[in-house]
Amino acid sequence: MAKRRRKTNNKEKAAKRPCPLESAGVVEINYKDIELLRQFITEKGKIIPRRITGLSSKSQKMLTHSIKLARNASLLSFAEGYVPQHEQAQEQDTRPPRRD
Repeated sequence: MAKRRRKTNNKEKAAKRPCPLESAGVVEINYKDIELLRQFITEKGKIIPRRITGLSSKSQKMLTHSIKLARNASLLSFAEGYVPQHEQAQEQDTRPPRRD
C-alpha cells in the first residue's frame, strides 16, 4: 500500500514574527548591558525561552551566552531573590536588644 501524502496549502503559511531585538536595531548583545539582559530573565533567575520572547534562534543564542557571561563576571546574580548569609546576619544585628 502506498502512503498518502497530506495536502498542504502553501498559500496559508503563517507569517513569521520579526525578532524584537533585530527590529529595534540591536545588532550585538553585550554582556555589560544589564538592563537589556534583565528583560529576558525571570524573578527566579531563569532565562525566558525563545517561544515566549519571540527572539530568533541566533538572537536567543547570543542572549543566553551574554547572560551566562554576565553571571560569571558577577554583573548579574544567578538568582534574583537570593540574599547572602552575611547580609542576613547584619540585618538581625540591627534589631533592638531583647529584654529578659
